[in-house]
Amino acid sequence: MSASRHWAGIGESTFVGGVWFLFGVYRLLGRLPFRLCLYPVVFYYWLTRSTARHASLEYLERLQQSQQVFAQAPGKRQSLRHFVCFAETLLDKILAMSGRYRPEHLEFADQAAMTAAAGSGQGGVILTAHMGCLELMQAAAVKRDGLHITILVHTAHAQRFNRILARLNPASRVRLMQVTDFSPVTVMMLADRVAAGEFIAIAGDRVPVKGDRVVRVPFLGHEAPLPIGPYLLASLLACPVFLLGCLHHGDGYRVHFQRLSERVDLPRGKREQALSLYASDFARWVESLLRTSPYDWFNFFPFWEQIPHAQEPH
Repeated sequence: MSASRHWAGIGESTFVGGVWFLFGVYRLLGRLPFRLCLYPVVFYYWLTRSTARHASLEYLERLQQSQQVFAQAPGKRQSLRHFVCFAETLLDKILAMSGRYRPEHLEFADQAAMTAAAGSGQGGVILTAHMGCLELMQAAAVKRDGLHITILVHTAHAQRFNRILARLNPASRVRLMQVTDFSPVTVMMLADRVAAGEFIAIAGDRVPVKGDRVVRVPFLGHEAPLPIGPYLLASLLACPVFLLGCLHHGDGYRVHFQRLSERVDLPRGKREQALSLYASDFARWVESLLRTSPYDWFNFFPFWEQIPHAQEPH
């Protein structure tokens, strides 16, 4: 695979049958048998998926160079641990979606910020990243009355996972919505949801499937392409923007929630500079979280070299 391939062209390695199998193993036998089933698969995947393995090593090396989080230079052992962390997180994702994640294993770095946001009656845009267990937003929604979330995704798996959510937890306050671009109809629908107090979650670390709407900002010591879509959307919706991450902490996870901006302002003539500033703030926030939980980064593709899907060579 060319190093410039877009993440969307790599494909998904998970499937619905696998989700149900893993969940069944855990429910019937517990976490240890789940690990015994999963670890050989993880090791095989690590051995045979060179693109993912190289991407893992590149990330760990750049994290070490810029943040000095390890006692020594990371290598294959740390990369394998990176994969194992992701595999372990898969179970927590299933438990979170089903409403079975134990709440005592979830803590909040800033409870006041989330409580205030959920209780204000005003919705907003939540900017997140592919790190940790994002599905724990469901657990956060249960603990914070009034917090309803729609997660925007760029792939065609939204309907499939909504069906899984409906079966695992019919009372879920989290739903996935597939978007490939923000048409006027889509923006109007999202505006209605925000006006009703709902929160729209979108990842700030994946280049869009279509188009080249990105800015390049420093991330772990190198320039990385980040999407501008989340900031354009927040500007159109005229609503607050928050940052949310759920990363490993002790035996569970810690929710990091804070306000990025009360409003996204993109002044005429300085639009690109403003977009770069917002994306840079987001990148620094991600770096700050990865310093405390370095194995929680789950972009197993050439992150710094990705290009928009529409521009891939044929």
